[in-house]
Amino acid sequence: MKVLKSAKRLTSVIARFKKKGKRIGFVPTMGFLHEGHLSLVRKARRENDIVAVSIFVNPTQFGPHEDYRRYPRHLARDTRLLKREGVDYLFVPSRSSIYPSHFRDYVRPGPLARYLCGPKRPGHFRGVATVVKRLFDIVAPYAAYFGEKDYQQARIIESMVKRFQLPVRIKTSPIVREQDGLAMSSRNRYLSREERISARFLYQALLLARKLVRQQGVRDVRRVKQAVQNVLAPHVTKIDYVAIVHPQTLKPLKRVNHSALIALACYVGRTRLIDNMVVRV
Repeated sequence: MKVLKSAKRLTSVIARFKKKGKRIGFVPTMGFLHEGHLSLVRKARRENDIVAVSIFVNPTQFGPHEDYRRYPRHLARDTRLLKREGVDYLFVPSRSSIYPSHFRDYVRPGPLARYLCGPKRPGHFRGVATVVKRLFDIVAPYAAYFGEKDYQQARIIESMVKRFQLPVRIKTSPIVREQDGLAMSSRNRYLSREERISARFLYQALLLARKLVRQQGVRDVRRVKQAVQNVLAPHVTKIDYVAIVHPQTLKPLKRVNHSALIALACYVGRTRLIDNMVVRV
């Protein structure tokens, strides 16, 4: 595995492979890798000739009071894990290579950012869409891989790709969970032992919602949301939102008649956790 820091160098290397008809699979990450990331890398490895992974903690997707500076970083460990998975290129760009001086080419995330995490984290999805567009311009992959834990992010990136007519296929993979159901996340390391126990109730709340809809036939969104909140309230510090929305448009639903995305965001201690589940009637 080669580790590259230069965007121009990576673009040049990838271009040579593409001239030979090679497919490039790309997994963008912010590092501190876990099994969720590695599952995406394995999928990219199975489906492509060359696999590139980026590690870049993107400053533009963090709000002024969020955890950019303390976000977990461990490049040496991440490098070992990616070598083990047979990655061909690890791209570790500097901030200036992603955002050169006088950079102004920010990407609007579109209407999908109006819902769920969008109002709670102003500017977050603009930062996400911008950095992913920059990385796509540098890597020019055949396919790029994202986890469904960040469901809204994946939908926004799909929308951006269509809007800009980018020649990249967006591939998503199911959430990878711990044995007790907690969705894997780099931020889980912030949790104390007691908070880690509390965090498992996010998944328990989603399971209850699925049971209400699929087994008990509850269609009223208000009833399902209230049941979810009742599970969460004793165990979390703050409920940011519980939402039941259309899986494609992310617009809130009043009734679950076909399929729905049940999404939630909670603070456990100082740590903001998100989770979701698509429920089909």
